[in-house]
Amino acid sequence: MGADTKFVQCPEGEIQKRREVVHTVSLHEIDVINNRTQGFLALFAGDTGEIKPELRNQINTKVAEWREEGKAEIIPGVLFIDEVHLLDIECFSFLNRALENDLAPLVIMASNQSMARIRGTTFRSPHGLPVDLLDRVLIVSTKPYSEEDIEQIIQIRCQEEDVTLTADATSVLTSMAMQTTPRYSLNLISCPQILARKPKAEQVGVEDLRRVYTYFMDEKRSVQWLKEQQGSLVFEEIPTTSEYLMDSS
Repeated sequence: MGADTKFVQCPEGEIQKRREVVHTVSLHEIDVINNRTQGFLALFAGDTGEIKPELRNQINTKVAEWREEGKAEIIPGVLFIDEVHLLDIECFSFLNRALENDLAPLVIMASNQSMARIRGTTFRSPHGLPVDLLDRVLIVSTKPYSEEDIEQIIQIRCQEEDVTLTADATSVLTSMAMQTTPRYSLNLISCPQILARKPKAEQVGVEDLRRVYTYFMDEKRSVQWLKEQQGSLVFEEIPTTSEYLMDSS
C-alpha cells in the first residue's frame, strides 16, 4: 500500500436494499381481480360476473392517482373492430361515450360497405356509421391489392400454415386470387397439402391446386351454378313487406 491509500470505516447498522418491481397489467385485469367475490358465500351470492360501473370508476380514480404520483404509466391499447357496420345504434352510442374517456384505447374500425343502413334504425349512412361518430373518425384511403402484394400475402400465409408451394403453384394461386378473391385463395392453401401427402410429395404442385379448385367453388361459380340448377332446386320467393301486408289483410 502506498502513501495515498485512505482507509474508510465500515458502515454500521442494517444494510438497506431497494428493489423496484414493475408489473404490466391491463385495466380489465385490475377490474376482474377487484370484482372477484371471495369466500364460501360466493357460491350463493348470485353474481353474474359483470363488472359494475361503480367499481370501474373507483379503479380509474385510483389509477389516475398512481399516474400523478409517478407510480404507474398508462400505455394506450389498440381495439380493432372488423365489420363495424354490423353493430347496432346502442353499440355506437356506447363507443361514443367510451372514446371520451382519458384511458380509452386507439380504436381501428374496418368495413367493406359504402352506404348501409344503421342497424336498429331506418337511416342509411356512409359505412353504416352514425353521423356523430363519423365526424370523429379519420378515414384511411385504401386501394386494391396488386399481384405482387397478393403473392407476398400468400407466402406469409404458407409460412404460418407450414405449407411449401412450388413456384408454379404460387403463381397459379396468385392468379386465382386475382380472378376470385384473396380470401378464397388463402382458404385453399391447407387443402392441397392433404392431397400432396398421399404420394408423399414435399411440395404442393399445380395439379393439387387444380383438383382443390374443382372441389370447392368460389362465390361467382356458386352463383352461376345456382342459376343453372334453379329449375331443379326447391326454393321459395320471399315477398316484400307491402305484399305480405296485402295478403294478410
